[in-house]
Amino acid sequence: MANARGPSARTEAWTEMRDAITTRAVLVMVGVLLLQLGFALSYMGAFHAPEPHRIPIVVVAPRTVEAELVGRLNALPGEPLHATSAPDRAEARTRLLERKTDAALIVSAARPADTLLVASAGGPSASDAAAEIVGAIEREQNRTLTVRDIRPPASGDSRGLSSFYLVLSWTIGGYLAASALNMAAGSKRPTLRRSIVRLAAMVPYAFVSGIGGAIIVGPVLNSLPGAFWELVGIGTLVVFASGAVGVALQSLAGTIGLGLTILIFTVLGNPSSGGVYPASLLPPFWAAIGQALPPGAGTTVVRNTVYFDGADTTSALWILGAWAFGGIAVALVSALLRDRGKRPRSEAAIGTGPGVRPEVG
Repeated sequence: MANARGPSARTEAWTEMRDAITTRAVLVMVGVLLLQLGFALSYMGAFHAPEPHRIPIVVVAPRTVEAELVGRLNALPGEPLHATSAPDRAEARTRLLERKTDAALIVSAARPADTLLVASAGGPSASDAAAEIVGAIEREQNRTLTVRDIRPPASGDSRGLSSFYLVLSWTIGGYLAASALNMAAGSKRPTLRRSIVRLAAMVPYAFVSGIGGAIIVGPVLNSLPGAFWELVGIGTLVVFASGAVGVALQSLAGTIGLGLTILIFTVLGNPSSGGVYPASLLPPFWAAIGQALPPGAGTTVVRNTVYFDGADTTSALWILGAWAFGGIAVALVSALLRDRGKRPRSEAAIGTGPGVRPEVG
């Protein structure tokens, strides 16, 4: 009797397993696995062995040695520095605060003691790397080097990473909110009207997110003090751009669209953003894409707004705006085309239904 029931029980178990694990579920799991492996590859590929490459540095030196020193710095093996000359200390300081360089070497003509100016609020990793490289050269020349940090991070932002983590929270919040809107509608591909509603819903969400982030890094933690309303505006733009891209990609590809959003913002965007290591310390691929993606552009805007009076933020703001506009355009166009594609079929169904006579003439 047990043997007679055995095949039936196995068949029933197999049927239940097939009902529980559908082909769609398997494909989703494969997609998640690929994202997981991509996450590991991207982060470890970017961070496992940071090496300086063409860190921008300006040199202020006596004319008799200026050209030779600039040439020597640019000829270092592996090109860790990209040196240019500046006429005086004031100009070098201005370039540093305008984010046109990461360090400024001031060479003394009177004594064997030089000064390296850095602004570590713009990224301690680049400042530390420049100080290490220049310090080694100075020791070879029997000169001493004093490092002066003219714009350090705030006391609550000791490693200068608060800008990165703030933008990270904003981008993740934006695309998760878009995903929540999609799931609330049963993961249906949205119509034009639904797309407009979803995009409109992202606006107040983005604004509240901007306020929340500015409160946390300002009054609560004192990690990015000042520029409160500027941070609110930046946060609103970052969250809306992330959400609009999420709405657009999920409108195009459904659940796969969420995976594509995570790929753009988290897998590729975060390690290349310059938040942990600047482009001059990243491998070529990550250095090339970082500032073209919202996490990198957002980190640059936040950091330069808080610490450098908004210097060198124009292109990053344009990039964020382009992602937001692109998300809106793709979401609306894809929904409009989908609506038009459905209309002829429904009209044909009405025209050939029972009791309906076709028009003649």
